[in-house]
Amino acid sequence: MSIFASKIKCGECGGWFGAKVWHSNDKYRRVIYRCNHKYGGKKCHTSHVTEEEVKAAFVTAFNKLVTEREEIVANAEMVRQTLCDTTELEQKKAAWGQELAVLVEMTQNCIAENARIAQDQGEYQKRYNSLVERYETAKARFDEMTDAIAERSAKSERLAGFIKTLRAQEEPLADFDERLWSCMVDYVTVGADGGLTVGFRDGTGINV
Repeated sequence: MSIFASKIKCGECGGWFGAKVWHSNDKYRRVIYRCNHKYGGKKCHTSHVTEEEVKAAFVTAFNKLVTEREEIVANAEMVRQTLCDTTELEQKKAAWGQELAVLVEMTQNCIAENARIAQDQGEYQKRYNSLVERYETAKARFDEMTDAIAERSAKSERLAGFIKTLRAQEEPLADFDERLWSCMVDYVTVGADGGLTVGFRDGTGINV
């Protein structure tokens, strides 16, 4: 798979750019990327871009990051410490976990009591359904907290990698570096005017 797959976005419709080969059978062969909706119902007007243009945009944008490294790293560290903190979410998850355990026990007791003691089945069913409904609500909240924690943790890891890589890069890039592209860039946006914006994993967007 190309390193540019799902990395180039249309600034007009938000769709992804796909690869197309021009002059595939002659010496003028080259790979270009264009919006996948260009010839569909939306017919976006964004222009195509070549791999060479994307690579050049990345080198230019990355070198701007390097020149402002200390400020960029400081901001990324602050984001990681605040927006990626999972302490509150962990506490909420634990609380919902306890609620689930209580509801499971209550439901089991309800079923056991119904099997042991003769009672109105209509009333029993209402009580049972109420417990199941409460359990499903608590489970949904528990899963929501779990997903939110995983999302923040993943973002924290991405930022940690971004920070480590940027700190290690003391010199500007002379040529395109595939490794840096893969670990530093979220995606490049192609504007309607043909301009490119390189979006890095810390949330920084640099117009080229």
